[in-house]
Amino acid sequence: MQPRTLALTLLPIFALAQNRTELLYPNGAPGAVGSDDVDKPSLAYYIAAKPNGSAAVVCPGGAYRNLAMDHEGTQIAQWLNARGISAFVLKYRLGPRYHHPAMLNDVQRAVRMVRSQAKELGVAEQRIGVWGFSAGGHLASTAATHFEAGKPDAIDPVERVSSRPDFAILSYPVISLTTDYVHKGSRTALLGDNPDPQLVQYLSNELQVTKNTPPTFLFHTNGDTGVPPENSVLFYLALRKAGVPAEMHIYEQGRHGVGLAPQDPVLSTWGARLEDWLRVRGILPK
Repeated sequence: MQPRTLALTLLPIFALAQNRTELLYPNGAPGAVGSDDVDKPSLAYYIAAKPNGSAAVVCPGGAYRNLAMDHEGTQIAQWLNARGISAFVLKYRLGPRYHHPAMLNDVQRAVRMVRSQAKELGVAEQRIGVWGFSAGGHLASTAATHFEAGKPDAIDPVERVSSRPDFAILSYPVISLTTDYVHKGSRTALLGDNPDPQLVQYLSNELQVTKNTPPTFLFHTNGDTGVPPENSVLFYLALRKAGVPAEMHIYEQGRHGVGLAPQDPVLSTWGARLEDWLRVRGILPK
């Protein structure tokens, strides 16, 4: 047994880390209302076979009530891995069982977990982004506009590092909670039936962009009747005003929730536009 154990310890850490899942809070999530699986947010690790040092926390959509883990989670991790980017798919807490700030706490914790483990994961601490879809896009944009510096004196080493993502990818995201373009189902699941107007404004993320918001890529479709493309437009304009590097692509046709749209020969090209942007930003090698 001893030789086998020794051999395992000599393997690169990223080889052992592939496709494992870790709880965000091993000792229980803050504000947990139970001990069921839905009360235990987690992070699924997909470490690239040939990591290039970049990483992304992936936030699947589902109107803050469900999680589209296949086409907005696993498939996205595989896409990233094929390009040398390690992926971490987030299972965050959902409404109506939970409301804000549980979801924000979860995505911030996920970014911190990856950053705190960067060295052993083969990830550069300053190349960790977020990628979100639909309501997961709202969560990713919240992470990009509501982040915190680490607490150097925290007992938990995860809490000592920053929760700021270094880049954001927002795919047909829910952004505005105050305009006519709001996705009401997501807002209700996130904030309840009668939320405080100040909280609604605080989480209407086009109003929260600053010069410190990370560079952002936005993808939407003009044919999206679930989450209108004005959500992406409003966020893009806010980024422009703040001087934050940004790129946006709005395709004419395409329904909501297409993921990478692998069956559509036109819409599926948006992944190539994203890949170009990742190279421009230095997240992928040129």
